[in-house]
Amino acid sequence: MMIDKISRVSQLGNVQGTKRTSAVQELSSALDEISVSAEAKEMADAFYINKVSEETPDVRSDLVEQIKQKIRDPNYLSEAVIAATADQILSAYGF
Repeated sequence: MMIDKISRVSQLGNVQGTKRTSAVQELSSALDEISVSAEAKEMADAFYINKVSEETPDVRSDLVEQIKQKIRDPNYLSEAVIAATADQILSAYGF
C-alpha cells in the first residue's frame, strides 16, 4: 500500500488554525451583589402569611371537642356557668 497524497493532511491544518484568540480576557474579582427593596420584603412577608393561613384550619377541633365534652356533663351547666357566659357575651358586645 502506498500513500501518495500527503498534501491533504496539510489542508486540515489550515482549518484548525482559523480564528484563534490572541488575547485572554481579564476576569474581574468583584463579588456579585443583590439588593431587595422594602416592597419586595413586604410582598414576601404577605406571601408567607397567606401560605400559613391557607394551611391552618379555620376551626380548632380540639377546643370544640373539649367544649362538647363539658356541655355533655350534666354537672357543668349550672346557674353560675350560665351567668358567667352571659356576662362575657354582653361585655364582648360592649353592654
